[in-house]
Amino acid sequence: MAATSLEIRPVDWQKANESQAVVEVLDSYASHMVGGGVPLSATVRANLSAELAKRPQSIVLLAWSEGQAVGLVIAFEGFSTFACRPLINIHDLAVLPKFQCRGVGKALMAAVEAEAVRRGCCKLTLEVLENNSHARKLYEAVGFASYQLDPATGRALFLEKKLG
Repeated sequence: MAATSLEIRPVDWQKANESQAVVEVLDSYASHMVGGGVPLSATVRANLSAELAKRPQSIVLLAWSEGQAVGLVIAFEGFSTFACRPLINIHDLAVLPKFQCRGVGKALMAAVEAEAVRRGCCKLTLEVLENNSHARKLYEAVGFASYQLDPATGRALFLEKKLG
């Protein structure tokens, strides 16, 4: 795939094919081991696009090659209290398997970074599984590093508490 054949643009939620493309690309990622190995549920498949469209803080970009959606990034604007500026958290980055290692992930990361700069954000954040070496290599290549305030206090950890 030549770099010129790749187009990255925000999802137009009014276009059914674009809404469906978000679901299909994300389902491909979710079904893979690094995405959890479980396809999206019927409820998520039916409601994801409508729910994302309702959230003005969401950023959903699709990568297109020759009319096919081949990758996506889903991110959300948050706020850094320490910097008193917005930030963007990259929640999902997915590239269809046959388009991986062709620059799609880097192009999506560049596009979300450009959006962060446009919004005056102080940083981009994301989480990645420790053993996802492919993704970690990409993130390091585009400038991400583990977070710490001071080396003496150690690295930050990502924690969760599931509700309901």
